[in-house]
Amino acid sequence: MDYSDYDVLNVFCGPDGRHGNGLGVVREGADVPGRAQRQAFAGKLGFSETVFVDDPERGVIDIYTPTLRLPFAGHPCVGTAWLLDVPELVVPAGVVGARLDGEFSWIEARPEWAPPRTLRQFGSAAEVDALPVPPSGEWIYAWAWEDEAAGRIRARGFPGRDDGITEDEATGAAALLLTAHLDRALNIHQGRGSQILTAPQPEGLIEVGGRVRLSGPAD
Repeated sequence: MDYSDYDVLNVFCGPDGRHGNGLGVVREGADVPGRAQRQAFAGKLGFSETVFVDDPERGVIDIYTPTLRLPFAGHPCVGTAWLLDVPELVVPAGVVGARLDGEFSWIEARPEWAPPRTLRQFGSAAEVDALPVPPSGEWIYAWAWEDEAAGRIRARGFPGRDDGITEDEATGAAALLLTAHLDRALNIHQGRGSQILTAPQPEGLIEVGGRVRLSGPAD
């Protein structure tokens, strides 16, 4: 497969349109047909996640990190929902609701679909800013209140997978889990300048949203 046959998105960009977490999206998933091939391709691309679209009309997608296949992940779903402009996505974990609202792309998903994350609270945003990358072996979402009354949070995500991704710039699944844990809407500033918005919904669902920008096809 030609490496130019995929799109590159930045998901959860900041208000200035910068930052966000990189995402590779192969629109013609049939071009990379098997799990082993997809895993190898995702590893070569090196994004924190790569999506293979198996049915663009129904929103059926397959998500991979450089080393793992995921039943669900937040920033790939937010980005792909924006790219395909569909009302839902179908992932192995279930059906993910999707909508576009102005500059934001939103998904609706269940916390139990998210891969395990260790939510580690710190006393201040400055403490989170000063953290070194922790040893591998545990997915850590480090967070602190910037303004608890307003629901504003400072966060950083450390996958700990030994796959070359030492820090995730923006992490939808971890934000979803933190929202479920705190049971309130959040405005999360993660990484260098990314923004993630979340809100609890009826029936145990969590909505996660952010800005998406198309970087273009691979260089």
